[in-house]
Amino acid sequence: MGSLGISEIYDKSSFNEMEFEFDPSAPPPFRLAEIRNAIPKHCWVKDPFRSLSYVVRDVVFVATLIVIAIHLDSWLFYPVYWAIQGTMFWAIFVLGHDCGHGSFSDSQLLNNVVGHILHSAILVPYHGWRISHKTHHQNHGNVETDESWVPMPEKLYNKVGYSTKFLRYKIPFPLLAYPMYLMKRSPGKSGSHFNPYSDLFQPHERKNVVTSTLCWTVMAALLVYLCIAFGSLQMFKIYGAPYLIFVMWLDFVTYLHHHGYEKKLPWYRGKEWSYLRGGLTTVDRDYGLFNNIHHDIGTHVIHHLFPQIPHYHLREATKAAKPILGKYYREPKKSGPIPFHLVKDLTRSMKQDHYVSDSGEIVFYQTDPHIFRSAPKDE
Repeated sequence: MGSLGISEIYDKSSFNEMEFEFDPSAPPPFRLAEIRNAIPKHCWVKDPFRSLSYVVRDVVFVATLIVIAIHLDSWLFYPVYWAIQGTMFWAIFVLGHDCGHGSFSDSQLLNNVVGHILHSAILVPYHGWRISHKTHHQNHGNVETDESWVPMPEKLYNKVGYSTKFLRYKIPFPLLAYPMYLMKRSPGKSGSHFNPYSDLFQPHERKNVVTSTLCWTVMAALLVYLCIAFGSLQMFKIYGAPYLIFVMWLDFVTYLHHHGYEKKLPWYRGKEWSYLRGGLTTVDRDYGLFNNIHHDIGTHVIHHLFPQIPHYHLREATKAAKPILGKYYREPKKSGPIPFHLVKDLTRSMKQDHYVSDSGEIVFYQTDPHIFRSAPKDE
């Protein structure tokens, strides 16, 4: 037998590597029920007293920080206060988010009361956001019907103006997007989280949306009153700046749970999409010392597949499910105390993940190399 040429050996080697390379878009060889059965039964149990203990913990910490900040009234302390308090606002949001999923307790009344208090306090319309977030979970990974940080199809991407692209992809502006999302949603979608007649909601959900919008309005009115009573600058120092930090946390975390992995992950449309395949495109993240502070929201794959699991069982549930998930579970990169490594993931994704093809039922993000070269003359 003659010996193989170098190029032929290279081609065969490349073929073998391609043959065994994992394809994250391939239909998984397991069913959702197999993952569910692998998770211990106690992980599904909701303990309202334990859930409330986290609320007490966070609220007491927030109140203590406010007292300290007012007492010291020092510009040397305020930046530290803003960073810590903004993080605590984010932790409170996560607990309200659990109420929205029903993972806080089995009592819908308790979930709604606590959810309204927590979310209204940080200017989030509880039911409005709860319903749109439910839509996100039910359609995760679907280009056409997902709700949160959905990729723009190429035709839509080419239609939106330079300013929209700049605000969506130029850091830090994407990290301040949440209030605008509540008001107007994402490019290509219409409606408001405050309007009961928005496209987001069904007729039977309108009363709930009205209730949440009224609660939000009461909180906004209270903040206006406090600005009049104590001054706008004082309220910015105590509430405004931490609110901005909270918004940045929210946009940072929610984006990275669905973007920025080392290898591009698929998005689906049409018959290729399923609840399981969409959920498997979610990415777990390690936030270092913040994991416990913001209630392990980084364990996001199992949360997306089974949002009814309480946050304090997510780590154990994930560990139990990993043997079933195999390569479809992407182990998060270990973080130091501060998750600086995730900033690199965010910036890389913002530079590369701009739009997806208008056709095809399995698509991946594509890059616009000229995204910020110049503004169109008509803008």
